[in-house]
Amino acid sequence: MDRREFLAATAVAAAAPIPKLDKLDTLAQAANRQFIELRRYHILRGTMERGFGTYLQEAAIPAMNRAGVGKVGAFSVVYGENAPSLLLVLTHSSLESVVSLREKLAADAEYMRAAAAILDAPLSDPPFVRFESTLLRSIEAMPTLEPSKSAGSTTPRIYELRTYESHNDKAALNKLKMFNAGEVPIFRRTGLTPVFFGETVIGTKMPSLNYMLTFPDMAARDAAWSAFSKDPDWKTLSGDPQYKDNVSAISDIILRPTPFSQI
Repeated sequence: MDRREFLAATAVAAAAPIPKLDKLDTLAQAANRQFIELRRYHILRGTMERGFGTYLQEAAIPAMNRAGVGKVGAFSVVYGENAPSLLLVLTHSSLESVVSLREKLAADAEYMRAAAAILDAPLSDPPFVRFESTLLRSIEAMPTLEPSKSAGSTTPRIYELRTYESHNDKAALNKLKMFNAGEVPIFRRTGLTPVFFGETVIGTKMPSLNYMLTFPDMAARDAAWSAFSKDPDWKTLSGDPQYKDNVSAISDIILRPTPFSQI
């Protein structure tokens, strides 16, 4: 083949339609999956602590909603890793929403006025030490976050945030496959009411996935986990050899929603 024939053949190949692949279908489904940011603020005990909660309720969360962030959860830690902190759960429709949030808040005049006490706090009296973020992508079996039906009410609720670590990426993907293969419906049926499931894209304890559950109280939580462990479908799924050894460590914390949590 001479140079002209080669160039002609290359042009035809470039113009030819791309074969339909299963992976393309998967990517199309993934386009509707939310990104979930877990933002944990390490709080300083003192005069600014209460003011920080007011800032979140009256300034930050409303401004985040105006900037396109979906429901925002706000939780205090009841049990597990309970150094003074406050956890925010932000729902994003895209990565652009994640990376542009700070600039959108800075351009929001209403936010800048309402947040002045926190934003202008002196170095000698900061409102928090730092915050750390973990970015998740919702799994295919539950592509969007589902707020508790009791969110925004005075009905008592607790939440459980669990992290499953894996010893390598292959094992982590296998655990995701297990959730997508039928684990989520078993959760729902046995009373483990999910709020979200997400694979960790950026953050600590990688590779891993995180998920949140909600319950009326600890007694309901314990009863649901007991029912789940005895469920015949769970026994079948967990006994499948293809899903062996895909989790190396599990950690969890129990949370209580703040009065202004939207989740």
